[in-house]
Amino acid sequence: MFKKDPLQIISFQSYGTKSHFYARGRALEDESIDLESQKIWHLAINTWKRFETDEIKNVGIDIKLPNNKIFKTTTDDNGYFKVDEAIEDLDLLTNDEGWLPYELSYNDVNIKRTIQNENRFPGELLIPSEKAQFGVASDIDDTILHTGVVSLLKWRVIYNSIFKHAKNRSPLEGAAEFYHMLHRGQSGENANPIFYVSHSPWNLYRYLDLFLKQNDFPKGPILLRSLSNFLRKKPQDEKPQKQKEILNLLKTYPNLPFILIGDSGEHDPDIYMEIAEEFPDRILAIYLRSVKHKKKMLRVKGLVENYKTTMVLMVESSAQAIEHARKHGFIE
Repeated sequence: MFKKDPLQIISFQSYGTKSHFYARGRALEDESIDLESQKIWHLAINTWKRFETDEIKNVGIDIKLPNNKIFKTTTDDNGYFKVDEAIEDLDLLTNDEGWLPYELSYNDVNIKRTIQNENRFPGELLIPSEKAQFGVASDIDDTILHTGVVSLLKWRVIYNSIFKHAKNRSPLEGAAEFYHMLHRGQSGENANPIFYVSHSPWNLYRYLDLFLKQNDFPKGPILLRSLSNFLRKKPQDEKPQKQKEILNLLKTYPNLPFILIGDSGEHDPDIYMEIAEEFPDRILAIYLRSVKHKKKMLRVKGLVENYKTTMVLMVESSAQAIEHARKHGFIE
């Protein structure tokens, strides 16, 4: 008889306010994905494990804060959970950068299938500093990470996700330096929050988290979408998940303006400009990385030339973005 895999709880880095606790994650069997191995065979197996997940559905989970306050939640049919609670003085529990640690556990005392029987899993969420000058919402694919999103039949995306280790993926030149400058802000100590928003499914969360850490990007919540939403056909009037996430950030932090960063290859220009139209006083600037696709570039250039609501800059390099950001007082 096959031995069952141990259980785990994966917490997705999230965000909140001093009076709003908002946490997300997923309960899964631990498939023992090897994040260190760079052998092609192991990479292919890891990709399979990321998408062929054994979720733990409809199970109770406890979330314990440093002050011993406990929230209870239950996973859905896909193993996901979300806690959205009002509670005061959360900022008193954070570190200097605004990160609030918490602990997750299965609340069924009969569950013994955890690794080494340790029914404790770490989580954390970001509560932006009062010193923050603005927030940054950034795409990942072809904005900070070479993916080939506009390549024929998306073959480069498929190849990169399966056969390239996160440690071997190439960040766009100068991107990490630019994001650290934005994080530090004009004073050098603003601790501006960075949010990474992608259309990728949550199955790639740990892969993308490792990429960001390996390439020294500022720490920030990674906001993805469920695989079921990734695969289903959306109604024509439904907003893209990336747009919903950014709108929720604007709602959560009503006094914080934002800089939006994306690329010219897919739908970022349309999404960002629509958001700026809805919140013209909240979007300080939009940066769009140019992609090697003539037709798409012509379309986006046409959009940018006629757009007056907020500053939109198409950039070939991080150096151009840095120069513009410094000129407009976003960075030192």
